[in-house]
Amino acid sequence: MTVVTTDRLVIREWSDSPADLARIYDIYSRDEVMRWLGGGSGVLTDPAQAAERVTAWRERYARYDGRYGLWAIEVRGSGVVAGSVLLKPLPGADGVTPTEDIEVGWHLHPDSWGHGYATEAARAVLAREFASGSREIYAVVTPGNDRSTAVCRRLGMTYVGRRTDWYGGTEVETFVLATPPS
Repeated sequence: MTVVTTDRLVIREWSDSPADLARIYDIYSRDEVMRWLGGGSGVLTDPAQAAERVTAWRERYARYDGRYGLWAIEVRGSGVVAGSVLLKPLPGADGVTPTEDIEVGWHLHPDSWGHGYATEAARAVLAREFASGSREIYAVVTPGNDRSTAVCRRLGMTYVGRRTDWYGGTEVETFVLATPPS
């Protein structure tokens, strides 16, 4: 199912296709990606885990009827999946319970870095969420992740400092984007 499109990208649900599963494994088994995503506890070590990951994403976001999720960023024309973009309630201090705060994020394969895909995909899901009535959306970045910090700045997000009230108290650099003026 397509979530949103841009001139260059199709944001869609991850599928169980062999190509999607191979790409999920290739992205989420890489240290250069996973070191920025919570210390590596979710690193895939076996290709079979990719199907488990898709199932877990579907189950986690099913109750939101497509509003929130973790979706594939497919490049139009080539069909290559650059990575993932997410929109979801931030987990609270316990690391599990959803808060009222909404997060946008991205996880791209290194071969897709530097093409503007993260910015373009995030901008599309941000616009969709603001159109649904949200007033502000956060991005949280592991300290030192300069690439993600640059995406936040390109999106026009405002840096609001380091916080520890989400993700079980993990310290994150926090950015926020308020509803654009009408």
